Amino acid sequence: MGSVASPHFIIFPFMSHGHTIPLLHLATLLRHRFVTVTIFTTPVNAPSIRDFLQDTSISVIDLPFPKDVHDIPPNVENTEKLPSMSYFYPFAIATKLMQPLFEQALSALQHPPTCVISDAFLGWTQESAQKFGIPRYFFFGMSVFATTMYQLIGIERPHAETISLDESFTFSSFPWLKFTRNDFEPPFGDLVPKGLAVDFMMEQAISLSKSSGMISNSFYKLEPRFADYFNKHLGPKSWCVGPLCLAKRAMTATLSQTDEMQWLNNKLTEKQPVLYVAFGTQAEVSAEQIQEIAKGLESSNTCFIWVTRHNVLENLQGFENRVKNRALIVKEWVDQNQVLNHKSIKGFLSHCGWNSVLESICAKVPILALPFMAEQHLNARMVTEEIGVGLRIMPRNGSLRGFVEAEEVEKMVRELMEGEKGEMVRKKVKELGENAEEAMNEGGSSWSTLGLLIDDACARKL
Repeated sequence: MGSVASPHFIIFPFMSHGHTIPLLHLATLLRHRFVTVTIFTTPVNAPSIRDFLQDTSISVIDLPFPKDVHDIPPNVENTEKLPSMSYFYPFAIATKLMQPLFEQALSALQHPPTCVISDAFLGWTQESAQKFGIPRYFFFGMSVFATTMYQLIGIERPHAETISLDESFTFSSFPWLKFTRNDFEPPFGDLVPKGLAVDFMMEQAISLSKSSGMISNSFYKLEPRFADYFNKHLGPKSWCVGPLCLAKRAMTATLSQTDEMQWLNNKLTEKQPVLYVAFGTQAEVSAEQIQEIAKGLESSNTCFIWVTRHNVLENLQGFENRVKNRALIVKEWVDQNQVLNHKSIKGFLSHCGWNSVLESICAKVPILALPFMAEQHLNARMVTEEIGVGLRIMPRNGSLRGFVEAEEVEKMVRELMEGEKGEMVRKKVKELGENAEEAMNEGGSSWSTLGLLIDDACARKL
């Protein structure tokens, strides 16, 4: 295929690690299909994107991030650098100021773009795509399950009759699933949702409704009834092209020998099963809650590797020393995919961010769910109740957003690693992990869907 005739896909990730990485995997998969790919980002984010891709045939264009924006600290171009998540929506809103520069850059491209694939939080790119007469597909870094439930709570409003945040309700189309208002991130579970977050998401919803489709980091066999329901009743069309994390596994044949990998090798030699513990980069967990989690892990007598931030350990005096014979505390970035795929890892105590859920399924590692924010509570429901690949740690007072005690952590860690329920979810995650590989292999559902997506974009270009 000649370069002039080949499709040219523009990819614009939101400036957040968890939103960016799946789209970089997608960019790699598109290049394998002879699609020209250009990624847009900002100067601070560009170096890590180039390092990750290690593919000079994928172009990366930097656009300056808006300066001197009210409510955003100076020189912050990624959500991981925000002082707290209260800055998230002002940050997301500020990206709209990049629109004129984005359109100028599109005009200057020598190879005319075929379509734009942008994060759902960059809704303003829909208008830009329309100006150029090309389709825009939005990438939602959530499960189709969670996306469906967030749409349905706004449409059906079954929670309107509830009195408390923990009173259960169901949706008419999925009566076997019980939810509470606490399953939905405030203010979206409120009886009368309002505020900056609601205004922002309503604006994105309008742009999504005008788009050519939703690209989902999922695979059909993982959530078939939700994918079917979304496409039949909600829309726009969902294209399940994942799990995108498997794109990198094909490129990474050898494991790097970092300190944590060497430690895991030693545990494998000792025939000691290991629990991997990580809560992502965004969750704000209280010092008291971290102390209870640490206490539970310590009491469980399980070997574990805990990836955490430096400041978290300030609240755990003496903890690292007390568990040093059976635990490794890592205070820097690790390749989570690589850790999860190590043969000694037998469980994942996770916040249930969607990328982590998929990586765990692909590694065939069962999940111990402890959600904190965003759609993580819905992911925890899906993991434990709908697809059965994990168990859940429950707070002491029965409220989903209550305080989790050390005894519950200890009990559920033991159950996952040694108990009958742990064995059941281990079998189920192995099955789904195999399904994920089949979906991404040539001829599989996600492999085929990506080809159909490319065809759709080329056919829609005006």
